[in-house]
Amino acid sequence: MRSIWKGSIAFGLVNVPVKVYTATEDHDIRFHQVHAKDGGRIKYDRVCTVCGQSVQYTEIDKAYESPDGDKVVLSDEDFAKLPVAEKHEIPVLQFVPSEQIDPILFEKSYYLEPDSSTPKAYVLLARTLEKVERTALVNFTLRQKTRLAALRVRDGILVLQTLLWPDEVRSVDFESLDGVADPRPQEIKMAETLVEAMSDDFDQEQFTDEYQIELKRLLDEAIASGTGKVPEQPELAPAGMDAEVVDLVAALQRSLEASGRRTAGGDGAEAEPKKTAKKAATKSAGAKSGAAKSSASKSTASKSAAKKTPAKKAAKKAPARKGA
Repeated sequence: MRSIWKGSIAFGLVNVPVKVYTATEDHDIRFHQVHAKDGGRIKYDRVCTVCGQSVQYTEIDKAYESPDGDKVVLSDEDFAKLPVAEKHEIPVLQFVPSEQIDPILFEKSYYLEPDSSTPKAYVLLARTLEKVERTALVNFTLRQKTRLAALRVRDGILVLQTLLWPDEVRSVDFESLDGVADPRPQEIKMAETLVEAMSDDFDQEQFTDEYQIELKRLLDEAIASGTGKVPEQPELAPAGMDAEVVDLVAALQRSLEASGRRTAGGDGAEAEPKKTAKKAATKSAGAKSGAAKSSASKSTASKSAAKKTPAKKAAKKAPARKGA
């Protein structure tokens, strides 16, 4: 890895020299835009809408347009006049309980490496943060942009995570949730049972990005084919869709059964009525089946008797015709 920033953490009067590294990376496969006709790469040209000429990047300034249509153009010299935090210092502002920082505020993560031949101050800060179970709030300036950031410890390494400002998190109020009735105690109990059945310790290695794996497979097949195109794939039949489940408790019950752990309907609240109903249905079906069999037997016997009667009469009349 290559460091993207060098400076120091100002922890009171203690100075902790550090190097900053990007902690995460994007594993998504990158694509180029090409002309579908001949495969040529598509390039973009910065063209001025006034003079119609191509403009070099060094000749481009930044402009702001107000809601009223007023335009202001700022150059690099204008931005240099703005008050920003010390570019090569990460001042600790305060220490706060870690659970008080909402995860929605976390933005970008960076690793901090000690940049000193004697990293005693680095280790001291890391051990202190681990012991007090608090997160340090700091100011961090990168690429002329000052950010509020959280400084914490991960596996003995200091990690800096930039935070969103409060006005960068949208407030939300969904009207679709207004007036919705609270879940029934039975539903909550079964949902809790389902959560318990699906609970486990977090192991990130258990989860994979199936989309990227399949995308890589398609690309490998295209390369192996020698044509640069993905071979035709047999179209899979769409998976069958279950009928819409109206009863939420029934849906939870089915989820529990699918998770491999059958429940007694929330510790017996639901299963007994279902078992009783099932037995009643079985008895009813048996009774109906027996009645149907009895009726069928009688009908068969009646038909057999009807067939035998004419045969007997014919047998009695035969000799009379012979004597005549």
